[in-house]
Formats: sequence, structure tokens, C-alpha cells
Amino acid sequence: MDMRVFVAGGTGVVGRRLLPQLVARGHQVTATTTSRGKLDLLRDLGAEAVVMDGLDAKSIREAVAAAHPDVIVHQMTAISTGKPDLKHMDRWFATTNRLRTEGTDHLLAAAEATGVSHFVAQSYASWNGIREEGWVKTEEDPLDLHAGTVAYPVMKAIRHVEESVGKANGAVLRYGGLYGPGATDDQVELIRKRQFPVVGDGAGYSSWVHLDDAAGATVLAVEQKARGTYNIVDDEPAPARDWLPYLAASAGAKPPMHVPKWLARLLAGEVAVTVMTEGRGFSNAKAKRDLGWVLRYPSWRQGFKEALS
Repeated sequence: MDMRVFVAGGTGVVGRRLLPQLVARGHQVTATTTSRGKLDLLRDLGAEAVVMDGLDAKSIREAVAAAHPDVIVHQMTAISTGKPDLKHMDRWFATTNRLRTEGTDHLLAAAEATGVSHFVAQSYASWNGIREEGWVKTEEDPLDLHAGTVAYPVMKAIRHVEESVGKANGAVLRYGGLYGPGATDDQVELIRKRQFPVVGDGAGYSSWVHLDDAAGATVLAVEQKARGTYNIVDDEPAPARDWLPYLAASAGAKPPMHVPKWLARLLAGEVAVTVMTEGRGFSNAKAKRDLGWVLRYPSWRQGFKEALS
């Protein structure tokens, strides 16, 4: 069934992989950007291109009303506008936090005002599962808010997305750590400079997902009018001591150094130490079962090697 799909945030790393998949399946896509200079990029990807301010209620309302969509897909972030900085994560994610709170509210209000019946939103599930009991979490397990750290505003904004979209009977897609074209360039640069060490015992788990698989799951959520929360991650949550050396090898870099927790805490902050030593990964069983999601890259082992070859 052809649908009119409104993608808020079409020029991000997921959006650039999502638009061609939606168009290839016959959907009419309107996609937004904050920059007139990126309108041609969206058109080249097959979408109707619109400039929209994701923090301005009037801009969003007018863009949604003009598109007459059947579904809104919320992909708005500003993560790529700054260098990765876990030590000052609150600053790095400041605009993204607003897009996940104010922007989500504006989009949901526009959906209600224009009679859009379905809403799909990006969330996050890589290392931020609750730090209790096992190392791999399902959708039934709460996310960790990391209260008292610079990650707290970020996790609160994520919770806002999930609670707001849940109340609207939409779908929340918790993407794992994204990799693929343009998604891990900064990390790989640090790895090649040997500035991305394994911290402590490296026992903290993370979950990953290739951009194409994240986009594929999003298409399924759109077409199936999915409701509820889904972990969109690959089949192999893994500790940092496993995935980081493999990523370095895939990038043709020297093995990462090992540093003690106290030194990493001084250099990179508490959140970085938590990610590397206490992080919890996620299970994708629900998404595979309920959405019929089939991954092109079931493991980061295959995906890292192909993405960096």
C-alpha cells in the first residue's frame, strides 16, 4: 500500500538511507531539512524537499499540513553538528535534547491537528540499559537515566520521546550504536590516532546496528503501522574489549591502548567509564518476531569489516 510519509530530519545519517528505501517501495515521501543548501540532496534521494525548523511549532505545523501525510517519521537530531564528547555530553546533545522534547511535542501536535494517524520516532538503545542483573536488556527493562551525570539530560530527553510517542499510540525505534556511511567517522579517526582506549576490563556491553538495517526496520514500522517500543539492534551485543579491537583492526589501525578507570575518568569523564565497564546491551528478539525484520548485517563483525573495507 502506497503511503504519504513525512520524514522530519531527512538529511541525517539514517534519513539518507531511509528515503531511498521508502521511495523504492512506492511511497510518496516529503522530507525536511533546516538548510536550503540541502534541498537538492533530498530531491536526489527521491523526496519532496521542505525547509523546516524543528524547534518552531508554526514551521512544523505548516510543513505537515502541506504534505498531508499518512505517517510522520521523527528523525530529527543535531548529533552530527559537534564532535563526540562524552565528558561534556550535556553540551554536545543540547540541541538534540530540545529536538527530542520540544520538537517531538511540536510534531505530535501537528499530527493531531492534521489528522495524521501514525507516528514513528527515533530513540536510542546501545549501552544505556539499566545497570542491574544481566548484560542484555529487552524492551521490558527500563533505560538507565544516569542521574547525577552529564548523560542525565540526554536520557531524560529520550524518555520524553518514548513516553510522548507511547501515549500517542505510535512506534518508538531504539536504534543501537549506528555505523555505516558517515556514522562512525569521528570514532574511527580517534581509533586511528590511538585516542580511543579500552577502559578498565572493557566489560561494558554495547549494541550496534548498520544504518541500512536501521532504515529497513523503520520502513517496516511505517508499513505495518507498528505500535510500541522496539530495540533496533543487531544479533550480537558485545563488551568493549571485543568490539573495539575488532573495529580498530577493520579500520587498519593499531590495537587500542588499555587505560585504568581512574585515568579515563580524568580524561574522558564518568560516562565514558560507565559505557566501557558497566554498559548494558539490548536484545532484538521483539523486532525480529513482530516486524519480521531481517538484518543484512546480523553482527557488527561482518558490518564493521564491510563498512571500512
